[in-house]
Order: sequence, then C-alpha cells, then structure tokens
Amino acid sequence: MSQDHGKSVKNDRQYEALREEGASKEKAARIANADKPGKKGGKSDPYDDWSYEDLYEKARDVGIEDRSKMNKAQLKRALRSH
Repeated sequence: MSQDHGKSVKNDRQYEALREEGASKEKAARIANADKPGKKGGKSDPYDDWSYEDLYEKARDVGIEDRSKMNKAQLKRALRSH
C-alpha cells in the first residue's frame, strides 16, 4: 500500500516507485503530478524501417553532404552519426 503524500502529489504509487529508483523528491513529484505523461524520449522510427527516399530527404534536411553518392546503408550511418 502506498503512503499518502498529501495534496502535493497526485500519484502516490508512482512517486514512491520513482523515489525507490533514486529520483529526487522534486523530479518524482513533477513526474507523478504530470497530467498526461508521455512516452520516454522522443524516439523516431528506426532508420532500418525507412525507405531510401525518406532517408535521402532526412539527410537533405539535416545538411549531410554527398548524400547523392550514398546508398541506403551509408545514408543510415551518416544520419546516425550526424
């Protein structure tokens, strides 16, 4: 059973789990009080699932030079190291 942390914490169970993982009181309270907690990170689809055309467009958008000479594997490598 989770402890009641008063009005300052909306989700006591989540707060306690975060504290046990080592999160500070402030961070645990901020996360436990979030209205709609999102997914961790802003992960994009893995480049392995992208088409050559999509990889080429992304490389153009981020300014990778010589992209027209690259094959799909080279574009993925260039984007990951950019």
